Amino acid sequence: MSVDPQALAAELLAGRNFGHLGTVNRDGSVQVSPVWVHIEDGRPVFNTAEGRVKWRNIERDPRVTLEVIDASGYRSVEIRGRAVMTRDGARAHADELAMKYTGEPFDNFEQGVERVKVTIEPERYLFHH
Repeated sequence: MSVDPQALAAELLAGRNFGHLGTVNRDGSVQVSPVWVHIEDGRPVFNTAEGRVKWRNIERDPRVTLEVIDASGYRSVEIRGRAVMTRDGARAHADELAMKYTGEPFDNFEQGVERVKVTIEPERYLFHH
């Protein structure tokens, strides 16, 4: 059975499946964070806050890997690419993701900390089973 990794990525990103984001630390080691994620215009999108480790790593080196696992645990896709960050619409985007995953608006806004919307520009898709 042949699987189209890009089509599987779109399916998994549209669902309530968690992502695992890998970024590159200053020393070259990998840092991994669980993220809520969805798809916009065919690209993975997640949200974070300025100052967090993943934000600092992406600021320095935009290369990322995102693995999204089907809630069943039997299918996953790895998306490698470069992250682009913006503050534009980031607070509303955090609410959108919270509604998708919890059914409630986002309630973890920190005073004085800017939210950031992160879009991954995919360069490669890999299917894992």
